[in-house]
Amino acid sequence: MDMTVSGIPAGSSIIDIDGLTRRFGDFIAVNAVSANIAKGEVFGLIGPNGAGKSTLIKMLATLLPPSSGMAHIAGFDIRRNAAQVRRHIGYVPQLLSADGSLTGIENMLLSSRLYGIPRHQQHQRIAQILDTMGLTEHAGNLVGHYSGGMIRRLEIAQSLLHRPDVLFLDEPTVGLDPAAREIVWEHVLQLRARYGATMVVSSHNMDEIDANCDRIAMIDRGRFIAVGTPAELKRRLGNDATLDDVFIALAGEGTDAERQKSYEDVRQARRAAREHG
Repeated sequence: MDMTVSGIPAGSSIIDIDGLTRRFGDFIAVNAVSANIAKGEVFGLIGPNGAGKSTLIKMLATLLPPSSGMAHIAGFDIRRNAAQVRRHIGYVPQLLSADGSLTGIENMLLSSRLYGIPRHQQHQRIAQILDTMGLTEHAGNLVGHYSGGMIRRLEIAQSLLHRPDVLFLDEPTVGLDPAAREIVWEHVLQLRARYGATMVVSSHNMDEIDANCDRIAMIDRGRFIAVGTPAELKRRLGNDATLDDVFIALAGEGTDAERQKSYEDVRQARRAAREHG
């Protein structure tokens, strides 16, 4: 399966965001966000609930119009060229969306028809993607009997049927136990390694983003407060810092001095816990 963008080499920008903003009345959910995301990159969005992660993803996926600013995906404007953008992206929403009353293969066939995949290509594509996601032996079972992790893998498989270049994953492991989260991430990273797909993943789980993303954007109250690799962000605070520490230091309430004190309190508590078992 070829998931490449013609004319966009690996490492070049495939997503360009410039001042993207979304207002709901007087409330600013996403506030003048700008970023460039490279082809083949796994880009994480982290922040507390309500920080603007899902709203940003919905704008990029052409599901929600921006109030101002612009973004291009694979060279297409998300406002003026929404149909072309959709041909290049896949989207897995935060809430489970697969139909539990249908089998895995029936869900896949329904998606293939919605994506307009020619009938003579449907079964081959479905078989390939189900195999990639480790679901072949479960394809004939009702999705209502799947585990949460299996449903997530099926939804990712559905989003890949039209061979997108960019895959948006909104909280793909929310509600899953640690083992299921690990399996979902294992398959997500296999997709990137095998096909060069770009992944934009939101989460409030700092550990999984730290372990699996090439770069991270920290979001607080609709703004990007820091963008960089996990190592770069953690180096701001020292060798034993975690992404939680970085976020507390950068996004905590109050003045800079108060945020730093909050971070030092967290570090001291962690150090005491280690020393006293």
